[in-house]
Amino acid sequence: MKHLMLAGLALSLGACAMVGPDYEVPKDAAIQRGDLNGPLRQDADSVVSAPVPDDWWQLYQDQRLNALVRQALSANTELRVAAANIAKARAQVEVADAQGGFSGGAEVAAQRLQESGESFLLPNKVPVENIGEAILSASYQFDLWGTFKRGTEAAQANADAVQAAADTARITLVADVVKAYTQVCSANEEYHIAHESLDLQQQNMQLTQRLRDAGRGDDTHVSRSLTLVETLRAELPRFKAERETGLYTLAALLALPVEKLPVGTAECAELPHLAQLIPVGDGAALLKRRPDVRQAERQLAAATANIGVATGALYPNISFGAQVGTIGILDNLGEPATNRWGFGPLVSWTIPTNGTRARIRMAEASSQAALAHFDGVVLNAIRETQTRLAQYSALLERRDALAEAERSAKESAEHTHLRYQVGRESFLADLQATQTYTDVRAQLAAANSQVALGQVGVFLALGGGWK
Repeated sequence: MKHLMLAGLALSLGACAMVGPDYEVPKDAAIQRGDLNGPLRQDADSVVSAPVPDDWWQLYQDQRLNALVRQALSANTELRVAAANIAKARAQVEVADAQGGFSGGAEVAAQRLQESGESFLLPNKVPVENIGEAILSASYQFDLWGTFKRGTEAAQANADAVQAAADTARITLVADVVKAYTQVCSANEEYHIAHESLDLQQQNMQLTQRLRDAGRGDDTHVSRSLTLVETLRAELPRFKAERETGLYTLAALLALPVEKLPVGTAECAELPHLAQLIPVGDGAALLKRRPDVRQAERQLAAATANIGVATGALYPNISFGAQVGTIGILDNLGEPATNRWGFGPLVSWTIPTNGTRARIRMAEASSQAALAHFDGVVLNAIRETQTRLAQYSALLERRDALAEAERSAKESAEHTHLRYQVGRESFLADLQATQTYTDVRAQLAAANSQVALGQVGVFLALGGGWK
């Protein structure tokens, strides 16, 4: 019997294998599809097929914006949470890696003990004694089935997924900073334009009043001109509110009070402008760069490794241990009669009738769900990027059309006003021309703001902003 057990142990040690499937990206996964790895939509004149830079916001060549991003990356609370999650995940890898292998322990105890005589088949009472023990033990647990290695694989893949989630938080933070800064600059710019339009209309109103006083107009003309003045004045508080919203958003992102924002931030009155065409790369580079895609792929890897962890519960645990110590009456500890030692293998096996196979099926189902999620994230990445590029193209076309309309409206308003001054055009025509120019100018300012925000949306969809 002894030789049979030793032979079985030797056979088990020699048959070490990894349970569960080895991970690789499935061949039928969406990320493997050739039609998703080709060129991205490039029908706008302001994009180019070139690699997306990590620090894409530096393309604006705005030192104040660069400073805001740096401060946000060093102080933002969401990134602090992400950093803590990364540290936790790395510690979990260390825990998983420490499973199995060598372990040791020490035990020292003393007690006043009354043993049961009958437990030793003695008819008389056993004397009360002071009993002590001191034991040292060591063991090595073999990972015959690769269960512990699968656990380490799962923990490492999960840590990679947590890192990818932190990268997602980083690029989202950068995009939010650029958008908030753009909102401040846009609100200030639109406020100045609206104020200039208001000044222009006030001049027209004053001229209308003089013409009325000279007998070349009436109170109706003055009233209409006054209505347009007050309508323009009513728009000013909206731009102030948008500016304040952008400033408070920046303050929250940088974990600062508004008054501690970098000097000049609140006074920014010119939208950030790209110094070059937007680099968009291709689909293959996009799917490698976007952290949400990497996070979903690592979650699939972790789910696959967990199948091996669950499968390992079907097999016995085998370890080899040794122990040395002394147990007996305190006064006799260390004497030959109280010493003990031993070594040998230990085989423990829980018969898999308590849901072990069901847990394997659960792990397999989780892996299939992770694959479906991975495919969904890949498809959404392509959809989001193509959509943002299409929207950006439309915003550029609208902005360019409004710029042309603004030039035409300005020329028309100037000519109409000159003709009105010399009596060759009616007041109503002059008022309508001025109002048209004012409206188009406001629309152009809003379109410029939408283009700037559209650029940020494109970079966010492209997954730029992490290293």
